[in-house]
Amino acid sequence: MTDQVKKTEQEEVRRRSLQTLREMGIEPYPASEYPVDAYTKEIKENFKDGEEPLREVRIAGRIMSRRIMGKASFMELQDSEGRIQVYVSRDDLCPGEDKEFYNVVFKKLLDIGDFIGVEGFVFRTQMGEITVHARKITLLSKSLRPLPIVKMKDGQAYDAFTDPEQRYRRRYVDLVVNKGIKEIFEKRTKIFNSMREYFNSHGYMEVETPILQAIPGGASARPFITHHNALDIPLYMRIADELYLKRLIVGGFDGVYEFSKNFRNEGMDRTHNPEFTCMEIYVAYKDYNWMMSFTERMLEKICLDVNGTTEVQVGDHTISFKAPFPRVTMRQAILDKTGFDIDGKSEQELRDYCKSAGIEVAPSMGKGKLIDEIFGEKCEGSYIQPTFIIDYPIEMSPLTKRHRDNPELTERFELMVNGKELANAYSELNDPIDQYERFVEQMRLADKGDDEAMIIDHDFIRALEYGMPPTSGMGIGMDRLTMLMTGQEAIQEVLFFPQMRPEVKVKKAEDGDAEE
Repeated sequence: MTDQVKKTEQEEVRRRSLQTLREMGIEPYPASEYPVDAYTKEIKENFKDGEEPLREVRIAGRIMSRRIMGKASFMELQDSEGRIQVYVSRDDLCPGEDKEFYNVVFKKLLDIGDFIGVEGFVFRTQMGEITVHARKITLLSKSLRPLPIVKMKDGQAYDAFTDPEQRYRRRYVDLVVNKGIKEIFEKRTKIFNSMREYFNSHGYMEVETPILQAIPGGASARPFITHHNALDIPLYMRIADELYLKRLIVGGFDGVYEFSKNFRNEGMDRTHNPEFTCMEIYVAYKDYNWMMSFTERMLEKICLDVNGTTEVQVGDHTISFKAPFPRVTMRQAILDKTGFDIDGKSEQELRDYCKSAGIEVAPSMGKGKLIDEIFGEKCEGSYIQPTFIIDYPIEMSPLTKRHRDNPELTERFELMVNGKELANAYSELNDPIDQYERFVEQMRLADKGDDEAMIIDHDFIRALEYGMPPTSGMGIGMDRLTMLMTGQEAIQEVLFFPQMRPEVKVKKAEDGDAEE
């Protein structure tokens, strides 16, 4: 693809520089190790004025800017931890009579974006900036495309890499040139580590379950379908790992969890990506009341570990993860926000309300989906601070234990934060007969045209028939959690490589050139 696209003038110049370097005997992509022994952040933190002898270092990174000034020059080098100024003196770099490396290689053949290694000592300039004085420079990788480095002219910024579509397509460039992007993904890793530490401290075990499944179970969603050639059967990309994790509880584990890649063949927007990361945990001998307390303590810990405070700023909202969180029943939430009481309502009465309230619904929707639509349209967006919505109608929760005080309800909660669902949890249904009947009801919905209804998983029913202890389970969207903990309002900002439409080459009508 690259060869078919007309190269810019700068790209042509860099390729000529590449050839010249090779003609001079300098390999632009050397195979040997470069033994880095220092990093920019650590150099600055440990520098002490007046310390003798001056510290010798060997650093490596990208050239991000240069100022050529005759016999001496400055450049800015960026490594994985930050940036540092490098001072280059012609006579120190080339102490003998031959000044070709400085006059030709450094000044003319190296470019912004090139990876280099620098050996030298650390000092502070008269302007007060901690700097590495280069004694030797080694080219480690030649950059053939110019980076979109921001330039200012007459108060106007040029070449800023800010277009969201280009940033997401070329995340590798986004990470290099845009400040703060790496920090988002470093925090993402901290979130996972903090959560894993929390679970491990309670003695729960991290496990792995299948991504390719014969039956897409554990959630109401439209799956991706593929085909296994050797077995000659269709397989489904995992939409959830719930049913496999509960099989492990049947098998005798007291607590298991998994960070899973899930796939749902649905729409994409600022909070949905077809491939996403979910964490699910199941703990034996617990219920959803215990899980609420467990979850709010976990989120408080994560927020402190990642941000040093229990508060985060997301857009105009300051969100507090200080436990405990309020608990509101589904019925009360809808009643508070709409004045409509869902208790005891028939499917037709719910459908009539949706029509009168301007809520679009499909003929295939049963009571559960209708209630879900009412809550989603009229209530969900108003819960900014973390709030547990509890006690869902039984039609909405085919895998959940009936409520101990009201058989028309289930012991389920969803955690709402910043107007979106963050976590979903149950007192798990462990009655195999009840579970089978719920699956059958799901199949009736499928017959009505609901392509998100669950399929009966007969092996899971068989597992329950061997006996599963009382169990509480919880799933949490890790991408949405990362959005909250980093103050981002689009899921694409917290995924290294979000799903995008394929790039197409477009012919320019005016000159016949192709562009990406």
